[in-house]
Amino acid sequence: MRIARLRDEVGWQVLVPAVETIFFAASAAPIPADRLARDAFRERWLGRYLEHYIDSLFVAVAADGMVAGYLAGCLDNPAHNPLFDDLGFYRDFAPLCAAYPGHLHVNVDARLRSQGVGAALVRAFAAQASAARLPGIHIVTNAAARNVGFYERNGFRKLSTCRWNQAMNVFMGRPLPQ
Repeated sequence: MRIARLRDEVGWQVLVPAVETIFFAASAAPIPADRLARDAFRERWLGRYLEHYIDSLFVAVAADGMVAGYLAGCLDNPAHNPLFDDLGFYRDFAPLCAAYPGHLHVNVDARLRSQGVGAALVRAFAAQASAARLPGIHIVTNAAARNVGFYERNGFRKLSTCRWNQAMNVFMGRPLPQ
């Protein structure tokens, strides 16, 4: 398994549909059937990273060229970035974002989970964030989601919760070595 920035892959554009397939398959939220609503859902949770933060989008590629998973990340503090104003939980989590400004989302093909793919993606992003001298990275997820344990095993700890979008969300941070 090879971990690389998406943009560093030769012909990286042909990998984007595989990333999108994993994105939709891994979503815990119901995928809208309406095309416009589906496109808005994609834009909110994946599209902004493909368009604005492609340098922090990592892929796990198997020997046969299959995309096994991806990490969409951003090194900017989302509490101070207007591109993330639609995510209301960042108003509540703004004080924590100062210490953990980098943020990410990881999704792995269901057939390849529990094989270290997600952990390798997190390590790659953490290395990039550390090289950029960020003090920490974070994720925000549903407090009851299956991925909470994954993030805990990868050095994140629960720091705060808030209710947003009819769900209890948890902010999990991971400090980075300086």
